[in-house]
Amino acid sequence: MEQTFASSADGPGIAGDAVAALADETLDWRFKAAPPESWGHSVRDWLATGPTLSSLGTPLLTLDAAALDHNVRTMADWCAKAGVALTPHGKTTMAPALWQAQLAAGSHGITLANLPQVRVARAFGVQRILLANTVVDPAGLAWLAAELAADPGFAFLCWTDSTEGVRLMDEALRAAGAERPVEVLVELGGPGGRTGARGVEAAVEIAAAVLRAPTLRLAGVGGYEGALAHDATAEGLTTVRHYLKALGELHGRLAGAYPDGTPPVVSAGGSAYFDLVVEELAALPEALVVLRSGAYIAHDDGFYRGISPLARHGGDTAPFRGALHGWARVTSRPEPHLALLDAGKRDLPFDEGLPEPQLVRGGAHLAGTAARITALNDQHAFLRDAGDLAPIGAVLRLGVSHPCTAFDKWTAIPVLDSADAAEPKVTGLVRTFF
Repeated sequence: MEQTFASSADGPGIAGDAVAALADETLDWRFKAAPPESWGHSVRDWLATGPTLSSLGTPLLTLDAAALDHNVRTMADWCAKAGVALTPHGKTTMAPALWQAQLAAGSHGITLANLPQVRVARAFGVQRILLANTVVDPAGLAWLAAELAADPGFAFLCWTDSTEGVRLMDEALRAAGAERPVEVLVELGGPGGRTGARGVEAAVEIAAAVLRAPTLRLAGVGGYEGALAHDATAEGLTTVRHYLKALGELHGRLAGAYPDGTPPVVSAGGSAYFDLVVEELAALPEALVVLRSGAYIAHDDGFYRGISPLARHGGDTAPFRGALHGWARVTSRPEPHLALLDAGKRDLPFDEGLPEPQLVRGGAHLAGTAARITALNDQHAFLRDAGDLAPIGAVLRLGVSHPCTAFDKWTAIPVLDSADAAEPKVTGLVRTFF
């Protein structure tokens, strides 16, 4: 039976054997986090030797197992209580093992941003994919048509935001001899935002074009409110609310147009404003409301720490915890108030805030002191005003901001049992595919 995106999820949603096989991969120089002593061994065999943080060199990025588990369970429980589905954005991590954890916790599917990412997901048997983007590439659509024809259990959903885009999709899918219609959401944007139809009336016209295209199936509406605001000020939150109300209006305008069989999808929600999505959209009649939050799984010690709904509201739900940490060694102190660390832009994210010094391994806590990172070069971080707390050779733990630009810098990321332990144990190695 051919699956649609809104139909009930069945099974684990990912090929567990393909994920498990990652433990058989042989470590070598290609993985910059893997120490030379691990080379030539499988991931499984190396982990069996009981490596610790001290076994690893710097620069380094690690994940905290307890924080990851807390974040996955917290978001799953929050969505269940709110009565919405979660299809987390997989582009944050591009890590099938983490996708598996999210699906096992109850996620409806995985969101991705482009077809190369979809191909990674399909290589690991992901069965339900929301592509939060428009596809008009003929070669990509031909591949997609073949993938849908080969696997009736594969449910796929993407966006469209123009009648011209609809025409190009239909034309390419006809040329490819598509056997199954591609499900699409009409994307609503906003002034100054990213993609998406500018206004409800334009979006209604696009929906009409989808209904006329035999290779497409109108499945609902969607968009991204995070492109319209970047803070939690009253003005930013009001802008987001206005957009979400318009998305709800669009859903209402299309209520009688959807094919019978499954409820229409209404999708929004990154990791910054998912609370507002629920407040404005969860009560929509006859709709499957789908959140696409992704950054929550690792959270951070910067941008999302300040804007996350669970931090803004407090209440009974414990906030997400920062699961990502950078580790860098002091290699130079050329001036009394300046130290240089061996981690830079190639190792740590910097687009939404610089790393923050948290502690010196075996030494002082730096949070709350004058110590700060003021700049990153390709391979160096500028640490100022740490003084004698950070002598040459000292290893610092750094909090990072914006996980979406952290994972892409590492092909394999060590997982620690606890980054707060005196000697953290390496309990896993998360493989990424960017």
